[in-house]
Amino acid sequence: MEKREIANRNDIILLVDSFYDKVKTDDLIGFIFNDVAKVDWPHHLPIMYNFWEGLLLDGGNYKGNVMDPHFKLNKLIPLEPAYFDRWLQLFEATVAENFTGEKATLAVTRARSVKGIMSFKMNQVNRPDSDKQIPLVNPGNKQ
Repeated sequence: MEKREIANRNDIILLVDSFYDKVKTDDLIGFIFNDVAKVDWPHHLPIMYNFWEGLLLDGGNYKGNVMDPHFKLNKLIPLEPAYFDRWLQLFEATVAENFTGEKATLAVTRARSVKGIMSFKMNQVNRPDSDKQIPLVNPGNKQ
C-alpha cells in the first residue's frame, strides 16, 4: 500500500484499526487489552477514532477522560513503563507503514506525549515514594 497523508476520518480509522490489530496480537501488551481489560472493540474503537481525530484533525467528537480508564486498569495490573514503551513502538510502526507528511509526524509527536504523560502518572501511583519531579526536556539553554 502506498503511504499517504493523514487527511480525514477514514485515515484516522485506518491508523487506529491497523494499530490495534498489532496491539491485540502483541506478545508483551496484547494480554492487557484482551485478558485484563477485556476490551469491547466495537465500543472502544469509535472512541479512539474520535480521540485521534481530535488530536490530529481538530475534530471535536471525543468526550471522555483519557486517564480515568487507565487508572482503573492500573488497579487490575500495574501499567509499567515497558508496556507504554511497547505501545509507542507499535504506534510509531503503524504510522510509518501507512502514512507520511506533517500529520504523520504530528501523530508520532502526540503519541509520544500521551505515552510520557500516562507512564509518568502511572509511575506516581505505582511507586508513591519515587521522585515526583517532572523531568525538564531542556532545563535552561545549557549546552
